[in-house]
Amino acid sequence: MTADVRDNTEKSRFEISVADEIVGFAAYEDTGELLVFTHTEIQPGNEGKGYAGTLIKAAMDVVRERNMLALPVCPFVQGWIAKNPEYGDLDYRAKPRGATD
Repeated sequence: MTADVRDNTEKSRFEISVADEIVGFAAYEDTGELLVFTHTEIQPGNEGKGYAGTLIKAAMDVVRERNMLALPVCPFVQGWIAKNPEYGDLDYRAKPRGATD
């Protein structure tokens, strides 16, 4: 089945659903410049199906589209970014790139 991800701004979380049932979420705090990812959760019985990775990829795509950065406090999001270096530039903790002085 196809998983759909949406940003539920009222609850400050990205939600992933399958057949109109929410199977997981990634909670965040929006500072205006950063999305601080605080917790990721997949509902029991839905673990190991790739939903968490799909969820975080979609969330990081939104971060990029909004020209923001992510501060991954959640260990899962930290690990996902580490395993997907093409999203490393979105990590607020990353060292600045480019010339200095």
